[in-house]
Amino acid sequence: MPETYFRRGFGLKGAIEGALAADYHSRIVDVIRGRGYTLVVGDLTFRLAHEFGFCYGVDRAVEYAYETRTKFPDRRLFLVGEIIHNPHVNAKLHDMGVECLHRPEGGAFDFAAVTPDDVVILPAFGVTVGDFERLREIGCVLVDTTCGSVLNVWKRVESYARDGFTALIHGKSYHEETKATASQVTKYAGGKYLVVRDMAEARVVCAYIEGTGEREDLLARFAGKVSPGFDAERDLVRVGVANQTTMLSNESLAIAALVRDSMTRRYGAGELADHFRNFDTICSATQDRQDAVLKLIAEPLDLMVVIGGYNSSNTTHLAAICHGRVPTYHIEDATGIDPATGAIRFRPVGAQGATRGEAWLPEGPVKIGITAGASTPNNKIGETIERIAATRGVSLAASLA
Repeated sequence: MPETYFRRGFGLKGAIEGALAADYHSRIVDVIRGRGYTLVVGDLTFRLAHEFGFCYGVDRAVEYAYETRTKFPDRRLFLVGEIIHNPHVNAKLHDMGVECLHRPEGGAFDFAAVTPDDVVILPAFGVTVGDFERLREIGCVLVDTTCGSVLNVWKRVESYARDGFTALIHGKSYHEETKATASQVTKYAGGKYLVVRDMAEARVVCAYIEGTGEREDLLARFAGKVSPGFDAERDLVRVGVANQTTMLSNESLAIAALVRDSMTRRYGAGELADHFRNFDTICSATQDRQDAVLKLIAEPLDLMVVIGGYNSSNTTHLAAICHGRVPTYHIEDATGIDPATGAIRFRPVGAQGATRGEAWLPEGPVKIGITAGASTPNNKIGETIERIAATRGVSLAASLA
């Protein structure tokens, strides 16, 4: 019987390297790296974070998608949602004939068009247990690009469900990764989960654990964020903490500590192991990029530009880290900068939509910090730096020679 599930690539990297370089490489970024992550252009000084852009998991997912197109040149290719949260990468795949399967808000993915003769790519975020099983039933070829860091979280969540612990997941309940992670508990009878967005929501859960919260209030607060049949009195007695890999690492750690302390007060230190579990499931790439941007904004900077999709969780968290320390502009790509007018289109930290800013680039010498989310290709970083320089009326050509 032919193999229909692939996770380890097709050995075609040599065949796709040229296309990947053409689509995502940036000479500008290479030059800045080679000059100690600094580029001086006229009165502008660009300082690039030491860790930025594509992480290993994203690199692998994109490479695997390109390999899949090469491996199956005559087959219809589908992608469940987006391969990563970057519009340019997803657009490239569309141009290669990869059709995206979308999930309506609050609904399920529509797999009606998929046949056993088709190939379906699973994204770096992974898919839910239910969606995976539906696709397996169709009998199509599945190419699984789920990130290894995500799989590590899944193993922890599965172990919690297997041992009768509710998975308390720090994440965004609407995010594909969190949905996929939460679904892992369904592999075990009685598996339960609860998703908390931030410390404020974690405190609500902890208040209930310690006996000061109301059951009805908790269930109302977390409607749509808990497993079916969730019973707070029963399901918050034993809790294991996990997290969406792209969340703020210090907040994930703080939430775990908060829950541990509440369990200690409720049941006593001697009984803690029977009521609380936690494993470090913070993605190393996410941690590295957050650490690098913290180091960068510790330097004297006039402003920070963060590049990446507005729906990219790790990108928005990089912007949040910078916000408050230095004027920060989260742009989706270089088109957010208009050299002719000097304006910028960006999404303010915490806002739902983008806005237009005038005179954002100060007069005189300016030190600009640059970073990018793990789903942002290098060429989009280079294009942004080029446009910022053009706003000053200068070209990078001489500086890169």
